[in-house]
Amino acid sequence: MYIFETHLHTIEGSACSSTPGEKYIDYMKKLGYSGIIVTDHFFNGNSAVPKNLPWEKKVDLYCKGYEHVKAATTDDFTVLFGVEYNFEGDEYLIYGLDKNWLLSNPDIMEKDRYEVYETVHEAGAIMIHAHPYRERDYLKAIHLTKKVCDGAEVYNASNPDWQNALGYRYAAENGMRMAAGSDIHNFGLKNMGGMGFSRTIKTIEEYVEAFMAGEGIPLYKSDALNPLSEFKQVDTNALLTTPDKGPSLEVIYH
Repeated sequence: MYIFETHLHTIEGSACSSTPGEKYIDYMKKLGYSGIIVTDHFFNGNSAVPKNLPWEKKVDLYCKGYEHVKAATTDDFTVLFGVEYNFEGDEYLIYGLDKNWLLSNPDIMEKDRYEVYETVHEAGAIMIHAHPYRERDYLKAIHLTKKVCDGAEVYNASNPDWQNALGYRYAAENGMRMAAGSDIHNFGLKNMGGMGFSRTIKTIEEYVEAFMAGEGIPLYKSDALNPLSEFKQVDTNALLTTPDKGPSLEVIYH
């Protein structure tokens, strides 16, 4: 099985990461990954890019994390580009855009959820709702908009099991495609996640096609730093699929 990290942050693009992009390659390979998708926080999230710069300069800096990983990679490890886009605390992993597209679409920040979804679809990209039931002290509510999602992240290694289980139930009840990832910012994350495929993937277009065709299997890995630990299917773990409590934040549907 070819396993891909779908949710990863670098110090170049995300203010909450302290890991240079190029440092990820050996680390992720040792954990069993065949590739990664770099999904740094965009300008409306916890971005490391200063807000008072011209659009072209902001995009150039934003893409540095991905570019540094890409420049350091080898033929046996795939590095792809993605975006984590924020609205009101509800964040979406966008796969299928590239630097040139971002440079040509400076008005993307002015669009609402539905407009962004329509715009990225026109570009052949997809939107996955990241950690849909995530709760943090800086969040006031949970925002769910299933009509702008091509899938939902049902396992996020940086969130507790009950929040992942709520996300899994949400996706299952609404017939949504399911994704998994680590949301890794720094080395040493206890658990990891990813998507497993029976074939290798070399381009983001191939990833989008495979995901939309339902080929990917959401995976998790407990005690990830233990060399004997293995990736397992999310749907085989009741703790990750059956919530033992509900959300404490207000849930707002759009």
